[in-house]
Amino acid sequence: MGYKVAVVGATGAVGREMLKTLAERQFPITDVVALASPRSAGQQVSFGEDQVLTVRNLETYDFHGTDFGFFSPGAEISAIHAPRAGDAGCIVIDNTSQFRMDPDVPLVVPEVNPQALDKFAARKDWRRIIANPNCSTIQMVVALKPLHDKFTVRRVVVSTYQSVSGAGKEGMDELERSTKATYVNDYGKPEIFTKPIAFNVIPHIDRFMADGATKEEWKMAVETRKILDPDIAVIATCVRVPVFIGHAEAVHVEFANPAPLEKARAALRSAPGIIVFDERDDGGYITPFESQGEDAVYVSRLRVDSTVPHGLAFWCVADNLRKGAALNAVQIAETMIARDLMGQKAA
Repeated sequence: MGYKVAVVGATGAVGREMLKTLAERQFPITDVVALASPRSAGQQVSFGEDQVLTVRNLETYDFHGTDFGFFSPGAEISAIHAPRAGDAGCIVIDNTSQFRMDPDVPLVVPEVNPQALDKFAARKDWRRIIANPNCSTIQMVVALKPLHDKFTVRRVVVSTYQSVSGAGKEGMDELERSTKATYVNDYGKPEIFTKPIAFNVIPHIDRFMADGATKEEWKMAVETRKILDPDIAVIATCVRVPVFIGHAEAVHVEFANPAPLEKARAALRSAPGIIVFDERDDGGYITPFESQGEDAVYVSRLRVDSTVPHGLAFWCVADNLRKGAALNAVQIAETMIARDLMGQKAA
């Protein structure tokens, strides 16, 4: 059986990666539609090796008859059009922050909590909207899941090193401009970031909140609790770094139970979506550069954290445009199909 698919925000970095991922994974498609804002309508985007799609206007598109809508147009636009698509019977998988903490919307990482899809799809009032978590949350909870199942995570302290593609194509463009400007001592005024990004790190992603945390740091805490366990305490420091693609995280975990290193390593190695590459030698770890274009969440530098009872520390890397966005969204759709949850559609 094939499905009609719409990719919303198709001209953006994540939208293009969505189209690429759908084609690469041979998602069962009978028809694919690229959608974006009126100003982007008429542009062309690639799908697969030989197909070119003309972008259509999201504002006038009728979602009736569309099975899946992969949304990455920005939260404000999703707030308008995702419910409209859901009401038309389309299953919306939204990559924005708009619905993540909505109690009536599942927040899903298929390797971690696929059962959330069963719970919501069974409800008569299901809105047919599924939220894709924040990119930095996704890779962390994939790594935490097998450890939580074995030893029970109590507290997580995480520092992130997030690439500029997390801010979209505009962020990538600013890194390129900023790098070139550095060589001619003409820095100019940053437009996307608060400080020059080339040869710099910026401890600020999203807006500041009343307690001094940024919204990105708040997202990591509340999303982890919604996806994995409401009793897990999380404190994050989220940093933008001059890398085009790929997020890295230094994760320190305190468990409720003893967590022997080799048992933790074995649990990670056997978990879906994870590759452990930890040789304890020069180059025996994975960096964001090496994660580009890859589907896996990579775990390296696994070691005991002796500063807390039952503590472990590790380095975690993933391509934020793939597992952190497009791949996770496509995996959600694949899970919906595999679990036979496509029957809950509007008339």
